Amino acid sequence: RWPELITTQPVAGPDNGPFAIDVLTTPATNPWFCRIRLAGHDFFEDGDRAAVCSWDGDVWLVSGLKSLKQKGDHQSDPRLVWRRIASGLFQPLGVKIVAGDIYLTCRDQLVILRDRNGDGETDFYECFNNDHQVTEHFHEFAMGLQRDDVGNFYYAKSARHALSAVVPHHGTLLRIPSDGFRTDILANGFRAANGVCLNPDGTFIVTDQEGHWNPKNRINWVRPGGFYGNMYGYHDVTDTSDEAMEQPLCWITNEFDRSPAELLWADTDRWGPLNGSLLNLSYGYGRIYVVPHEFAGQDAQTAGVSAASLQPQGGMCQLPIPDLPTGMIRGRFSPLDGQLYLGGLFSWAGSRQDQEGGLFRVQYRGGRVNMPVELHATKDRIEITFSDPLDRKATAETDRYSVRVWDLKRTKQYGSEHYNEREL
Repeated sequence: RWPELITTQPVAGPDNGPFAIDVLTTPATNPWFCRIRLAGHDFFEDGDRAAVCSWDGDVWLVSGLKSLKQKGDHQSDPRLVWRRIASGLFQPLGVKIVAGDIYLTCRDQLVILRDRNGDGETDFYECFNNDHQVTEHFHEFAMGLQRDDVGNFYYAKSARHALSAVVPHHGTLLRIPSDGFRTDILANGFRAANGVCLNPDGTFIVTDQEGHWNPKNRINWVRPGGFYGNMYGYHDVTDTSDEAMEQPLCWITNEFDRSPAELLWADTDRWGPLNGSLLNLSYGYGRIYVVPHEFAGQDAQTAGVSAASLQPQGGMCQLPIPDLPTGMIRGRFSPLDGQLYLGGLFSWAGSRQDQEGGLFRVQYRGGRVNMPVELHATKDRIEITFSDPLDRKATAETDRYSVRVWDLKRTKQYGSEHYNEREL
C-alpha cells in the first residue's frame, strides 16, 4: 500500500553548551497527506531503527539512527529513512517493542503489528487485549505504554471532562498481564494522566492535568490501591476533602508548566552528572525538567520504615536548553548512543508550542550542567545538592534568591487561584 520510502536529513544542534538538540526531521511532506503528530516511539534492539506512532493512527518505521553525529564526529552525513507500515489505528499514544514485535496502546485495544508476508508492512493487526472501556467522550485517552521484567504492560486511562465516570476504567492506572487475558485497575482518581513511568521498586509515577478537582498540575508517585483526587473518576470515594486522597510529589504551577507529560529515569552514564535523575517532559512548554525529590522522614528507614509508606516530595528544575517547538509527551533513551530521544505533538489544549509534531535527540555533550539533583527538607531549611560545584561567592549573595509561597483550593471548579501569596 505504501511502497515509497521518504528520506530526511537531520539538523544537528549547535555545540555551544552541555546539551545539543538535534532535529530528526520527519516526513511531514508525504504522498498520503499524513499528519505527523507523534505520540510514542521505541527502539529496536539494534538501535538503528525505531517505531514511531502518530495520534492520527499511523505507524512509521524510521531507520538510519546510526548515522546521527556523535560527540567529536565531523565526518558523518546523516540520513533518516521513513517507511509507513500501518494505518487506521484509534489514537495510538504509546509504543513498546518486545522481542522485535511492535505493541501499541490505542484507545480501543492493545494491539500487536504483524508482517506475515515479510514485505515490510503490517498486514495483520493482532488484538492482544481489548478490555478497554470506551465511550464516545473525547477526553478518555489511553496514555503511554511500559512493560516490566515479567511481561506486564501498563498504561493510564483518562477520565471524562467535567462529567462523572460511567465505566470503571475512567481515570485509572491499568495493568495487562503477559498473557493479555485480563486488565487490572491498580489505582484511580486521575483526570488526564499523560503516560506512565515504571520505577525500579515496582511503583509508578504519572502526571495529571489541572482541571476539575485538580487545583494545579501534579506529579503523582503512585502505589497500587491509591486514590489521586479526581472525584469525577470511577471509584467509591465519597469524601471530597484533601485528606481522602494521596498527596502528590509536587504541585506544578502554570508558570513552570501548563501541561506535564510522561516522566522517565535517566539511567545512562552518557548523561554524565544527571545519570540516575528523574526527568519530567512538558507538553505545555516543550521542556525537560529534572525532578529532585525525597521521601519525607526518609531517615526513619534506618529504623525499619519502608519508603513505600512515606510521603514523596520534591520539585522541578528546567534543563538549560531552549524550548522545543512542539509539546513533548514521550521520551526513550537509545540503546545505541545512550542519549534522550523525544517525540511530541500539538493537538489538544494545554500547550503553547504549536508546531504540529516533531522528533528530537537531546545529546549530553559534556561539561557543567549546574542542576539540582537532590533535595532534602527539614523543619527550618531546604538542602539542595547540585550536579557540579557552585561558585562560593555567588551562592553567598542572598539577594540572588527569593522564596514565594501560596495556598491552593481543591474544588469541583476548574483549577485554583493562588491564595495567601507571600514572600518569605
